[in-house]
Amino acid sequence: MLEVAGLYRPKKVQLITMGCSKNRVDSEKLLAVLADGGVEVLPETLTYQIAKPDVVIINTCGFIGDAKKESIDEILSAIAAKNEGYVDKVVVCGCLSERYEYDLKESLPEVDAFFGSFQWGAMIKWLGVEKSSALRSKSCILTERYLTTPKHYAYLKIADGCNRKCSYCAIPLIKGRYTSLPIEVLEKEARALALQGVRELILIAQDTTFYGTDLYGKKMLATLLERLSAIEGIEWIRIHYSYPAGFPRNVLKAMADNPKICKYLDIPLQHSSSKILSMMRRGVDYTKTQKLINEIRSMVPGIALRTTMIVGHPGEGKEEFEELLGFVRSNRFEMLGAFCYCEEEGTYDAVHYPDEVPSSVKKRRYNRLMSLQSKIALENNRKRIGGVEKVLIDAYKDGFLIARSQRESPEVDGSVLIDISDLQQTIAPQQLIGKFAAVCITGATEYDLMARLA
Repeated sequence: MLEVAGLYRPKKVQLITMGCSKNRVDSEKLLAVLADGGVEVLPETLTYQIAKPDVVIINTCGFIGDAKKESIDEILSAIAAKNEGYVDKVVVCGCLSERYEYDLKESLPEVDAFFGSFQWGAMIKWLGVEKSSALRSKSCILTERYLTTPKHYAYLKIADGCNRKCSYCAIPLIKGRYTSLPIEVLEKEARALALQGVRELILIAQDTTFYGTDLYGKKMLATLLERLSAIEGIEWIRIHYSYPAGFPRNVLKAMADNPKICKYLDIPLQHSSSKILSMMRRGVDYTKTQKLINEIRSMVPGIALRTTMIVGHPGEGKEEFEELLGFVRSNRFEMLGAFCYCEEEGTYDAVHYPDEVPSSVKKRRYNRLMSLQSKIALENNRKRIGGVEKVLIDAYKDGFLIARSQRESPEVDGSVLIDISDLQQTIAPQQLIGKFAAVCITGATEYDLMARLA
């Protein structure tokens, strides 16, 4: 690594992304700058001992306790590699650094530099590959991406920050107010991704349904979907992280009418009890939540709903938890994740509600909820046996093509495992990665489906 006028100009960089897919988009934009500046980008999957990077950059997550611990563990691992001579410099950036920079500097002096969530320009300057014309003061707005996902799908972050006041969430404290990216910028980024071979766009933000309110004075997700679907090469568009309060119904109409928009919606509901939803400051109650689910399923027949629930929130007693189980049992979500409540300092909960539900009770409730969901998911999947579905092939492993239909999102949902024992010998399985195919569903488990090429 060359040192020039106090700046470090690395030859090889390894960037480790922790947490959510929103972080991954930030990492990919930073990597695009580094690669364009002549820096060799090393695969994230390599161990430090094999990669031997000049600089390790860890893009951290600071959302919940488990995510923070994972980020700290990764920092400690990089420091250990530095002490052993495999790494020259360790850089920490992202949400954890944004929220706890002073504490991290005090406790981890071996880290060479810390940068917050909005200090991309400063980090690029520190690395000696500054391209100030492509940056603005608070965030990277590059449309270029160095993809770390398979080349046929990519995440598209349409906004940052959050205006919601959920009682348990620290995201507004870390990311600030909701900031949409202009439609024209997102179109440019999506076109560039399509030229790289991306066929599926996964729209992400802390709240995708709030998109456009700050720029255009109204919710513009449906308009954005229409504009993105017109881009040549993009065949699927998937929506993640929708908020139930004030959900824009024109998005459902677009989903029902436009074949490029996947009949899939990730909508974290967090709970069903009106009492708990009120304490969470979610802006909805049980009746409004149930009405929305009914409208979604009515307006978009066959839609796959993914949701997330929190168990053990303050105020959740046996009655409220049984309400949640009944709600899940009744609505039969295609996919459901859950986590145990963990108090986050600085949040409304931390100030107003003691974390009173014992950890052992939280774990029992979590296990009961996920056991119920496992049975529902298996029953839902078994109903698909015998049907023919369009899938996008992600990978080839152990004699199976690994694919997904519109009803499965990468990384968080199950897969469609395609038996290719009858595939023509003239076709190499690897040639099918990134391609669409029709398959007949032949079997099902709680999470995955088995299939053969139709």
